[in-house]
Amino acid sequence: MNIKDARERIDPELAEALKSVPMTPAGVFDLSDLEGTRAGVRAFAEAIAAQIPDEPSASVEQVEVPRPDGSTLSIRLLRPTAEAGPLPVLLWFHGGGQVLGYAAQDDPNLKRLCLEVGCIAASVDYRLAPEAPAPAAAEDGLLAYRWLRREAAALGIDHSRIALAGQSGGGGISAATALMIRDQGEPAPLFQALSYPMLDDRNTTASSHEITDIGIWDRATNILAWTSVLGDRAGTDDVPPYCAPARATELTGLPPTFMAVAELDVFRDEDLSYATRLQASGVPVELHLYPGAYHAWDLFAPEAALSAAYFHAWFGYLRRQFSARQP
Repeated sequence: MNIKDARERIDPELAEALKSVPMTPAGVFDLSDLEGTRAGVRAFAEAIAAQIPDEPSASVEQVEVPRPDGSTLSIRLLRPTAEAGPLPVLLWFHGGGQVLGYAAQDDPNLKRLCLEVGCIAASVDYRLAPEAPAPAAAEDGLLAYRWLRREAAALGIDHSRIALAGQSGGGGISAATALMIRDQGEPAPLFQALSYPMLDDRNTTASSHEITDIGIWDRATNILAWTSVLGDRAGTDDVPPYCAPARATELTGLPPTFMAVAELDVFRDEDLSYATRLQASGVPVELHLYPGAYHAWDLFAPEAALSAAYFHAWFGYLRRQFSARQP
């Protein structure tokens, strides 16, 4: 596929939605102006949230978990108020290329998820790069996981049904957290659900070279993000799996995995490769590849048929996995 083919193969509904997405010369996310883009992401998320009627059937509570250095990690707990506990919990990592975003941006979508799946969502406000280079975000993930297990009874959580999930940069952090949990000898998560995750800093795959001008998260943006996350280590041999999960050479012992991949995404090939390697290592994998979809299509075109198909597959997987271990 050449660069022209990529734009021509966008699904018609997604192409129409793309026309209304504000673009800078660098695409949606101008990482050369990181502070300005962060402010823009926050303003956009807050504007969207203000248009959505409040959902009283789901409550939101923010807690502060102490880190070893004395600082605190914020975690937002969203739960369906009508569901009796103990409930399963999805430990969630927001998107943003590990340099943008914040936990509360996903409140509307996570409320919907909680109500449709019947679970708690614990959304982690992990540290961002470049202020906190990798693996700081995954360390926050491990801290949050340990805290949920330790406080499960007080929180109304079923400690045997804790899973990891994230999208884009957060999907990469979720995968890195799963590796940390395994290597630290912690009890394994029930599963991990990775939506178009950011896994490989090397940017050598075919899709990394193909996706250059769609404008959502193109090659140049991805390279800038990884440079922020890893500094001079990006693309070198000095990158551990907790910073870029595709670097892991041993994938046995990881939890069952759901993977959603967009055809027209920089991350396509690294995601397909990771899913194939997980399967070859004995890890059960449910893989979905969405033709004509660009990165984060479900966020930019939530009403499109491809988005509905994704939500149906994702929520269905969550329900099946959580109910299979229901006490």
